[in-house]
Amino acid sequence: MKVALIQSSLSWENPTANRNYFEEKIYAITEKVDLIVLPEMFTTGFTMNPSAVAETMQGETILWLQSLAKAKNNAITGSIVITENGNFYNRLVFVFPSGEIQFYDKRHLFTLAGEDKVYNSGKQKLIVDYLGWKICPLVCYDLRFPVFTRNVEDYDVLIYVANWPKVRTNVWDILIKARSVENMCYTIGVNRIGFDNNNFEHVGHSQVVDCLGNYVLEPQETEGVFIVELNKEKLFETRKKLGFLNDRDIFELKTN
Repeated sequence: MKVALIQSSLSWENPTANRNYFEEKIYAITEKVDLIVLPEMFTTGFTMNPSAVAETMQGETILWLQSLAKAKNNAITGSIVITENGNFYNRLVFVFPSGEIQFYDKRHLFTLAGEDKVYNSGKQKLIVDYLGWKICPLVCYDLRFPVFTRNVEDYDVLIYVANWPKVRTNVWDILIKARSVENMCYTIGVNRIGFDNNNFEHVGHSQVVDCLGNYVLEPQETEGVFIVELNKEKLFETRKKLGFLNDRDIFELKTN
């Protein structure tokens, strides 16, 4: 499976500018890719002002993603601000080439920024079946919580979309490798670059790590589209040879 990671700065609370930017980048991809991964809140930046930017699941960004996925004949994923039943969600959407949508609401809200005060937490983990791959997409702060992430579904790929600040970049790098190794999977991390409206700097470090903790794509610090190819045969051979997932603990997860 070929995956394109798009690392960029984001225009603050400006969905139109961000959609235009990403559309240009996506249409400029000339080689065939199967999946495009965008950052967390890619239309707005990591805003705690959802009422100013929230859209519905029938809104402009969703329709735009469906149109792009169909036109490029690939899946696209990233998170956006969604309003539903009077609540706001930091919602990751996975848009298939057909236009079908599956979604995951961010489980672990970033209390340090007050995200829990304005957004509702998700309860359910999502496992996407796509092109014979089982994909578990998560959002930013979820990276710090290995119990929720634990690979009890035999997924093949973890995806983290993020607005992870420069000051904690070392933690981002460490935890992406840890999640890959403990779950015996590929892990894709897509982060933004540049300053947000709260003057927090982001240096990206979008990357891809295999199940042994080796870089498929080393951390990147510049704006760009980075394409990698994941090898399922190699992944399955390594899992079969080492068998670490066979020894995982059985547990019950209770969500608040």
